[in-house]
Amino acid sequence: MAEEAQGGLQIHPMDQFLVEPLFGDGPVSWYTPTNVTLWMAISVLCVVLLLVIGTRGRAVVPNRIQSVAELAYGFVYKMVEEVAGKDALKYFPYIMTLFIFIVFSNFLGLLPTAFTTTSHLAVTATMALAVFISVTVLGFVKHGMGFLRLFWIDQAPLALRPILAFIEVISYFVRPVSHSIRLMGNMMAGHAVIKVFAGFASLILVSSIGIAVTPLSILAITAIYALETLVAFIQAYVFAILTCVYLRDALHPHH
Repeated sequence: MAEEAQGGLQIHPMDQFLVEPLFGDGPVSWYTPTNVTLWMAISVLCVVLLLVIGTRGRAVVPNRIQSVAELAYGFVYKMVEEVAGKDALKYFPYIMTLFIFIVFSNFLGLLPTAFTTTSHLAVTATMALAVFISVTVLGFVKHGMGFLRLFWIDQAPLALRPILAFIEVISYFVRPVSHSIRLMGNMMAGHAVIKVFAGFASLILVSSIGIAVTPLSILAITAIYALETLVAFIQAYVFAILTCVYLRDALHPHH
């Protein structure tokens, strides 16, 4: 605290996103267990506890855990059916897995001292690329070269169709970029803002101005934390619904 008083208030909101090894202080390699690995494993464990352990009884009158699992199941099932069509329901398990994993990753990241895995581009980009490659391969498998009709706008004037096709191709390959950065950016921004206000909340310990600033900072943290709770669900929903849209394009490229 003495150093902060002499050198000014020190706030490092991006330190919470540092990838650190779980054991030792050595360099991080692709095989090194890190805080990212730990919290991704916890997210997977939560998914298993909810969807596997929590529903193994399949009671007619469900308990609370089974009720939550059934609610999530019905929510995603209806979303896939309405957005991508009934013929997309065979791919429902994949979308359900993505949605639940992102939900748990986002909400676990709101716990004190936790690590938000979805705030890292490596995590979100891996999921986005998996979706992009899967739907692209599916489109060519089901339609062959007819999948390229996705980029050809029949309703447009003939002279404009090549230009629009070029734009559509660029837009298509930008999908995994926007798909991943949207989730990462929203999760990182919210947590960084909370950390900034948390730094101001401690100002009462090092400066008299903190008497006025600290209560306002605590109110701001409370409000932003409530907003982040909503964002945690919305971003999982947005990722899942965009996956459904891309799946619909693969199944029905002429639409």
